[in-house]
Amino acid sequence: MPDRLERLCIEKGLKMTEQRRVIARVLSEAADHPDVEQLHVRASKVDPKISIATVYRTVKLFEEAGILDRHDFGEGRARYEERSDNHHDHLIDINSGEVVEFVDDEIERLQIAVAEKLGYRLIDHRMELYAVKIENEE
Repeated sequence: MPDRLERLCIEKGLKMTEQRRVIARVLSEAADHPDVEQLHVRASKVDPKISIATVYRTVKLFEEAGILDRHDFGEGRARYEERSDNHHDHLIDINSGEVVEFVDDEIERLQIAVAEKLGYRLIDHRMELYAVKIENEE
Protein backbone atom coordinates (compact mmCIF):
# COMPACT_ATOMS: atom_id res chain seq x y z
CA MET A 1 0.00 0.00 0.00
CA PRO A 2 1.43 3.43 -0.93
CA ASP A 3 2.42 5.76 1.90
CA ARG A 4 1.06 9.29 2.20
CA LEU A 5 3.83 10.95 0.19
CA GLU A 6 3.59 8.39 -2.60
CA ARG A 7 -0.20 8.90 -2.76
CA LEU A 8 0.34 12.67 -3.05
CA CYS A 9 2.75 12.10 -5.93
CA ILE A 10 0.21 9.94 -7.72
CA GLU A 11 -2.54 12.52 -7.10
CA LYS A 12 -0.28 15.21 -8.62
CA GLY A 13 0.14 13.03 -11.70
CA LEU A 14 3.81 12.19 -11.18
CA LYS A 15 5.08 9.01 -12.77
CA MET A 16 6.19 6.80 -9.89
CA THR A 17 9.22 4.71 -10.77
CA GLU A 18 10.42 2.18 -8.23
CA GLN A 19 13.31 4.47 -7.22
CA ARG A 20 10.92 7.41 -6.73
CA ARG A 21 8.76 5.15 -4.56
CA VAL A 22 11.77 4.30 -2.41
CA ILE A 23 12.71 7.97 -2.03
CA ALA A 24 9.09 8.89 -1.21
CA ARG A 25 8.97 6.13 1.40
CA VAL A 26 12.26 7.26 2.97
CA LEU A 27 10.99 10.84 3.14
CA SER A 28 7.68 9.72 4.68
CA GLU A 29 9.51 7.76 7.36
CA ALA A 30 11.95 10.59 8.18
CA ALA A 31 11.53 11.97 11.69
CA ASP A 32 14.07 14.69 10.93
CA HIS A 33 14.67 17.14 8.08
CA PRO A 34 17.21 15.27 5.94
CA ASP A 35 19.37 16.75 3.20
CA VAL A 36 19.90 15.03 -0.15
CA GLU A 37 23.03 13.21 1.03
CA GLN A 38 21.20 11.79 4.05
CA LEU A 39 18.28 10.76 1.82
CA HIS A 40 20.70 9.03 -0.54
CA VAL A 41 22.28 7.04 2.28
CA ARG A 42 18.86 5.95 3.56
CA ALA A 43 17.46 5.16 0.11
CA SER A 44 20.60 3.21 -0.84
CA LYS A 45 19.95 0.85 2.06
CA VAL A 46 16.66 -0.07 0.35
CA ASP A 47 17.95 0.04 -3.23
CA PRO A 48 21.76 0.18 -3.61
CA LYS A 49 21.38 1.19 -7.29
CA ILE A 50 19.86 4.61 -6.47
CA SER A 51 22.35 7.31 -7.45
CA ILE A 52 22.75 10.64 -5.70
CA ALA A 53 21.76 12.30 -9.01
CA THR A 54 18.45 10.42 -8.93
CA VAL A 55 17.82 11.62 -5.37
CA TYR A 56 18.60 15.24 -6.37
CA ARG A 57 16.27 15.06 -9.40
CA THR A 58 13.49 13.40 -7.41
CA VAL A 59 13.66 15.89 -4.53
CA LYS A 60 13.55 18.77 -7.04
CA LEU A 61 10.55 17.17 -8.77
CA PHE A 62 8.73 16.65 -5.45
CA GLU A 63 9.50 20.23 -4.39
CA GLU A 64 8.24 21.68 -7.69
CA ALA A 65 5.06 19.59 -7.36
CA GLY A 66 4.40 21.12 -3.92
CA ILE A 67 4.91 17.85 -2.08
CA LEU A 68 8.09 18.81 -0.21
CA ASP A 69 9.19 21.95 1.57
CA ARG A 70 12.80 23.01 1.24
CA HIS A 71 14.54 24.67 4.17
CA ASP A 72 17.86 26.46 4.41
CA PHE A 73 18.82 26.45 8.06
CA GLY A 74 22.09 28.30 7.44
CA GLU A 75 24.26 25.21 7.13
CA GLY A 76 24.92 25.58 3.42
CA ARG A 77 22.72 22.61 2.54
CA ALA A 78 19.03 22.37 1.79
CA ARG A 79 16.96 20.18 4.07
CA TYR A 80 13.54 18.78 3.29
CA GLU A 81 10.29 17.80 4.91
CA GLU A 82 6.95 16.63 3.63
CA ARG A 83 4.63 19.60 3.07
CA SER A 84 2.02 19.70 5.79
CA ASP A 85 -1.34 21.40 6.13
CA ASN A 86 -0.51 21.92 9.81
CA HIS A 87 1.55 25.06 10.29
CA HIS A 88 4.61 24.78 12.51
CA ASP A 89 7.80 26.69 13.13
CA HIS A 90 11.36 25.46 13.62
CA LEU A 91 14.01 25.83 16.30
CA ILE A 92 17.46 24.83 15.06
CA ASP A 93 20.21 23.80 17.50
CA ILE A 94 23.26 25.36 15.84
CA ASN A 95 25.64 22.96 17.60
CA SER A 96 23.96 19.64 16.81
CA GLY A 97 21.90 20.60 13.75
CA GLU A 98 18.79 19.14 15.42
CA VAL A 99 15.57 20.72 14.18
CA VAL A 100 12.69 20.96 16.65
CA GLU A 101 9.22 21.66 15.29
CA PHE A 102 6.87 23.69 17.48
CA VAL A 103 3.59 25.58 17.47
CA ASP A 104 2.97 28.51 19.78
CA ASP A 105 -0.41 30.27 19.64
CA GLU A 106 0.95 33.38 21.36
CA ILE A 107 3.68 33.81 18.74
CA GLU A 108 1.10 33.31 15.97
CA ARG A 109 -1.11 36.06 17.46
CA LEU A 110 1.87 38.41 17.84
CA GLN A 111 2.88 37.98 14.19
CA ILE A 112 -0.63 38.85 13.03
CA ALA A 113 -0.68 41.87 15.36
CA VAL A 114 2.69 43.12 14.10
CA ALA A 115 1.57 42.88 10.47
CA GLU A 116 -1.69 44.71 11.27
CA LYS A 117 0.16 47.40 13.25
CA LEU A 118 2.28 48.01 10.16
CA GLY A 119 -0.83 48.17 7.96
CA TYR A 120 -0.72 44.64 6.51
CA ARG A 121 -2.72 41.44 6.59
CA LEU A 122 -0.48 38.44 7.21
CA ILE A 123 -0.81 35.87 4.41
CA ASP A 124 1.88 33.39 5.38
CA HIS A 125 5.12 33.22 7.29
CA ARG A 126 8.01 30.99 8.18
CA MET A 127 9.78 31.24 11.50
CA GLU A 128 13.17 29.75 12.25
CA LEU A 129 14.80 30.20 15.63
CA TYR A 130 18.53 29.46 15.93
CA ALA A 131 19.64 28.46 19.40
CA VAL A 132 22.09 26.59 21.59
CA LYS A 133 21.04 24.21 24.31
CA ILE A 134 21.20 25.61 27.85
CA GLU A 135 23.59 23.52 29.89
CA ASN A 136 22.45 22.61 33.40
CA GLU A 137 24.70 24.27 35.96
CA GLU A 138 25.21 22.29 39.12
